[in-house]
Amino acid sequence: MPENEPSTPLLSVRDLKVHFPVRGGVMQHTVDWVRAVDGISFEIPRGKTVGLVGESGSGKTTTGRAIARLVPVTAGEIHYEEQLISRLGNRAFFPYRKKIQVIFQDPFSSLNPRMTIFSIIAEPLEIHFPQWSRAQRQARVADLLEKVGLSPDFMERYPHQFSGGQRQRIGIARALAVEPEFIICDEPVSALDVSVQAQIVNLLQDLQDEFGLTYLFIAHDLAVVEHISDEVLVMTEGRIVEQASAQEIYSNPQHPYTIKLLEAVPGI
Repeated sequence: MPENEPSTPLLSVRDLKVHFPVRGGVMQHTVDWVRAVDGISFEIPRGKTVGLVGESGSGKTTTGRAIARLVPVTAGEIHYEEQLISRLGNRAFFPYRKKIQVIFQDPFSSLNPRMTIFSIIAEPLEIHFPQWSRAQRQARVADLLEKVGLSPDFMERYPHQFSGGQRQRIGIARALAVEPEFIICDEPVSALDVSVQAQIVNLLQDLQDEFGLTYLFIAHDLAVVEHISDEVLVMTEGRIVEQASAQEIYSNPQHPYTIKLLEAVPGI
């Protein structure tokens, strides 16, 4: 490929809409629609991080869930390496579940309290690598725990025995288990103490460098995405109102909503 020729984006979203019905009356007919995502388009280059920022209810989490096929798409297209994945059936989409993983916001509710850490991290391995023996899964889980800064000796413990930051590290290890290419980080530090947030962001950056990962980093706080994002999308009421490089967003915001978000962050 010539040096100046743009590469194909890993992920491309085109005019994406996700609407949820509002039902009412005795027969529970649809009386209105919540336009959670209402016609957004963006691209994410391979190996880069795009920050998606907005207040609660802006549609940013729904966007991430639509990409991961956790909520149905109303209209528009999602392409992964030029493959239209938003219209694939469950069987055809199955290989992409290994390529696309999610780190969820709440590291406690996203981990099954009845499962050991080994079972939590090994579960996706059982689904995508059914031919692996238990010894192979144990070796993989031990390696993943070390990658996220935890001891392999923690494998037989349960989620309630860990701090919030440690639980989020476990969630990250689970997301990494099947060697994904693209990870949707859905507010991965918003439920954590400020002192721990930087540690998790630094860990995500280190893992991105080591494994060549691509991130969609969802947050409501512009300060959180300042250092991790190459490009920032600002979202409100289901629409993207500003899209620029992280440097441009922070040095020269254009939209009044972006300016308002920046004014709410001390020190920016």
